[in-house]
Amino acid sequence: MNPLSWERRSPKEVLAHWKTSETTGLSEKEAAKRRSTYGTNELAHKKPESLFVSFLNQMKDFMIITLLIAALISFLVSYLQGQIDLVEPAIILAIVILNAVLGVFQEARARRSLEALKELSAPLALCLRGGDTKQIEAAALVPGDIILLESGHLVPADARLLTSLSLSVEESALTGETHPVEKTVNPLSDITPSLADKTNMVFAGTIVVGGSGTAVVTATGMQTELGKIADLISSETPPDTPLQKKLNHTGKLLGVLALGICVLIFFLGILKKQPLLDMFMTSVSLGVAAIPESLPALVTIMLSLGVERMAKKNAVIRRLPAVETLGSATVICSDKTGTLTENKMTMTKSHSFVEPEKLFEFFTLASHGRSPVEKAIYHYADEQSYPVKKWEKSFPLIDEIPFDSKRKRMTTIHSFSGGLRCITKGAPEILLSRCTKILTKEGEKPLSSLQKKHLGDILQMYAGDALRVLAIGYRDLPKTAPSSVHKNCDNDLIFVGFAAFMDPPRKEAPFAVARCRRAGIRPVMITGDHKLTASSIGQSLGICKNDSEVMTGPELEQLSDAELADVIHSHSIYARVSPTHKVRLVKAFQSQGEVVAMTGDGVNDAPALQKADIGCAMGKSGTDVAKNAADMVLMDDNFAAILLGHNSPLLPVQLLFINLVTDSFPAICLGLEPPEKDIMKEPPRSDKKGLFGGGGMFRIFVEGMFIGSLALFAYLLGHKTGGADVGSTMCFAVLSLSQLVHSFNMRSTKESLFHIGILGNRKLAASSFLCIALQCAVITYAPLQFIFHTVPLSPMHWVMVAVLSLMPVPLVELEKRTAS
Repeated sequence: MNPLSWERRSPKEVLAHWKTSETTGLSEKEAAKRRSTYGTNELAHKKPESLFVSFLNQMKDFMIITLLIAALISFLVSYLQGQIDLVEPAIILAIVILNAVLGVFQEARARRSLEALKELSAPLALCLRGGDTKQIEAAALVPGDIILLESGHLVPADARLLTSLSLSVEESALTGETHPVEKTVNPLSDITPSLADKTNMVFAGTIVVGGSGTAVVTATGMQTELGKIADLISSETPPDTPLQKKLNHTGKLLGVLALGICVLIFFLGILKKQPLLDMFMTSVSLGVAAIPESLPALVTIMLSLGVERMAKKNAVIRRLPAVETLGSATVICSDKTGTLTENKMTMTKSHSFVEPEKLFEFFTLASHGRSPVEKAIYHYADEQSYPVKKWEKSFPLIDEIPFDSKRKRMTTIHSFSGGLRCITKGAPEILLSRCTKILTKEGEKPLSSLQKKHLGDILQMYAGDALRVLAIGYRDLPKTAPSSVHKNCDNDLIFVGFAAFMDPPRKEAPFAVARCRRAGIRPVMITGDHKLTASSIGQSLGICKNDSEVMTGPELEQLSDAELADVIHSHSIYARVSPTHKVRLVKAFQSQGEVVAMTGDGVNDAPALQKADIGCAMGKSGTDVAKNAADMVLMDDNFAAILLGHNSPLLPVQLLFINLVTDSFPAICLGLEPPEKDIMKEPPRSDKKGLFGGGGMFRIFVEGMFIGSLALFAYLLGHKTGGADVGSTMCFAVLSLSQLVHSFNMRSTKESLFHIGILGNRKLAASSFLCIALQCAVITYAPLQFIFHTVPLSPMHWVMVAVLSLMPVPLVELEKRTAS
């Protein structure tokens, strides 16, 4: 047996291993010795990089390097020509600095995640040292220390329980499940239990919500489950988003293009025997002009507009590229509790041979409204307007036997006019075995074997639906019954009925899952809950069809990373998983070329949120650790909000990039174009395709050659009818105005411009009108004519310009018709 499998060893064995005593604990001398061996009970932290070093690290990006070289060349060319121009280098440097600042902010997120994680560590701990109970700093704890746990305590270290008196611990920080775990001390027989199944262990960072107990510390600091999560957060770096990958690729492509232009123009000039220095200056200037220095700025502006859109839909974007990544996601790995479900236990079914009101009279009397299930009982009674206060007044509580994980039941004792009433609530199989009678509308009757079988069949049906079932029974005693009888009053019970509970799916979740599938996105549920519960919820939502699509954490543990990647598409639900499992699942999907969105709210989700292409944390139920690790925060904890983001991709502005449009005003206004109506029927864009993928390169070639040919033809017409200056002015006008016309073409890849209308995007129409006015001013206003070397055009020449500028419309309309 693995010596570290503390949950499988008895308390005596664990104490013997750590050479400690349950009654005296460790001596101060031994504790100091062990502290030098195991270190302090703190999460490790390394000195963070300075802001300056982090800023310099952002300069490694290829596109940034290309822009910096462009800025340097631009300055040198102007300097050698005797006309120092600082405007273009300054613009490029401003863009580079802006992008670097964004990068520094992104890196700071991971550091904040670790800082938030440290806040979960308990500052103080109650432990036995040398036979005395002492309150010490939690950082001073060592393996072998005996700690005392009471309600409200933050568990200071991972430990094996020695005693448990109705001890219940809320472990949602580690498992994601909000229901308190009832703790036991008995060894477990399961060889590979999940974290949630280790009921005889307590873990650092979790909260004691009821009862008390003692435990022996088995791990401290970075060796705890909390420490392992901290290690995962620090070791996992967020991947580049699809847009970042495409921009890097585009940067390299444009760099090669710029170099090619330089070489081509330089050698053409040499062949024509032009002055060497002049040709060098010209070729370098054209090369710099080929680099779209405004591209990063436009990307930042468009992403910022996307952030504003998402904020109106209860999704707060914490990292700008996350907006674009939503449009590329092919897999959404979602937590169950609170994201796909309401995170609120609800009474869904009941069964008894009395009126429902009578059944819930017993249930409310035996409840305090503390646990999620008891809150559900009170909520249902309130919905039905049952007289709970009247019942409590008629049957005042005088004693209680609290729930115990061994007994699997609790008993409340009430006084009433006829004597004492003992009401027992608990696991149905345990309670049924203690019942001899059944309460019906006609009164008490013997509980027959046939009725027990019928009740057993109902239980099996409830179990198949993954419902949490409680049974309730009672027994009346005379007022004179001694207190010793109270402790054994849960025998010879009268069965009253069952109530079944579940955390129901959100109303909008099935529709969101269906929309995912229609859009080619695969929804996957990852949860710490039981297999049956996860499968039942998954089937009701349409995530899976049967239990064969569910894999558990222990099953996943048996697979290597390569084996997991091979079967990753065969399963849609992963149950009883640990934080490490979640990271492995994200990596497995990414290894298959998927773009992964991950949702989560607990500390246990943080590493996977950071590793995913886009991490979505919950705003209401999410921990600070999860929020700091995420790219996006869903303020209403709603899975459907991810889909609202998915149908707001920056498709128009990407089309703009693909067609090499460089007019800033139309580009920004085109980014405000609403998404196409049937965009959710389109599959996600593959991150393997570059910015010019999906036929984009061919369209660039055809449309670019066509617009370039129009400009050259305008020059020839103008030269022939009015001279070289008129030809040059007409060429300039057609090249500028045809791109403005082309921006209207690019509002949709499918729909005709005549169908969506010219005024469908009023901002684009207004900006285009402004650009046309500026273009006209450049040609007609004398001071601007001098600056731009233009001449006035005759009405005939203006008609030629207008006709040629409109020619891209029939070409693109033909392309759209052919594609459809």
